[in-house]
Amino acid sequence: MKVNGIEGLSLEEMQSLVQQGAKFVMYEYAISILIMTFKRSSDVYFVKADENAIVKGLGFTAISLLFGWWGFPWGPIYTIGSVVNNLRGGKDVTQYYLEQAA
Repeated sequence: MKVNGIEGLSLEEMQSLVQQGAKFVMYEYAISILIMTFKRSSDVYFVKADENAIVKGLGFTAISLLFGWWGFPWGPIYTIGSVVNNLRGGKDVTQYYLEQAA
């Protein structure tokens, strides 16, 4: 699993940053092609305490808003779900990732 934002960090440094408020998050996006709609998750992003998780997910939110709602009936449903998830800062997968990295 690819993780963006951890380049050059050791496991100990990541754990220390997580204790200071950093987290690992995944964003969702929806893409529709007429009657087919796909809901996908992004790679994992490491968001430090001084960074805004919502801002990091804006690209995936934009993809959903532009390309997700076209499919019927799941397009609007998946698009709304993806946008809500991303505007809440994405799905926090910190605990899972730290367990896998250890």
